[in-house]
Amino acid sequence: MSRSLIPLTLSLFAAALLAVPVASAKGGHHRGITVRGTCTKQSTSKLKLSRDDGRIEVEFEVDQNRNGVPWKVTLRRNGARVASLTARTRAPSGSFEIRRLVADRPGTDRISARATRSGEVCTASHKAPTAASRASTGNDDGPGHDAGDDHGRDG
Repeated sequence: MSRSLIPLTLSLFAAALLAVPVASAKGGHHRGITVRGTCTKQSTSKLKLSRDDGRIEVEFEVDQNRNGVPWKVTLRRNGARVASLTARTRAPSGSFEIRRLVADRPGTDRISARATRSGEVCTASHKAPTAASRASTGNDDGPGHDAGDDHGRDG
């Protein structure tokens, strides 16, 4: 190998090494999407969607800057309710975050989150990120199984 090709070869090798950890950093997670939600008062909200081993990981956060406030939260996929719960804002930031895993089905999934409390509503919605391969792989556990479909991984 000529001396002029050595720096080029080393540069290409270094670039390849830097690209590999990005793809495998979270063990099965794929690149996610984060969108800012809207709130009718001073609170803020955001929705993060990512792929996780044949499911969609949904994270919804509301920041109110006040501790101990209960919110009713509903998550929907393509209009169908997949989770309904109560979350309470906590110290130190006066916010809450919920996380659920829902079944990923063929086609485009629109995930929406809505949190309500007395006098305020926060919402966020977006299409789930597309997977490299969305062909049916037998991971779907049947219709009607999406309510709280986190497979026991979120207490």
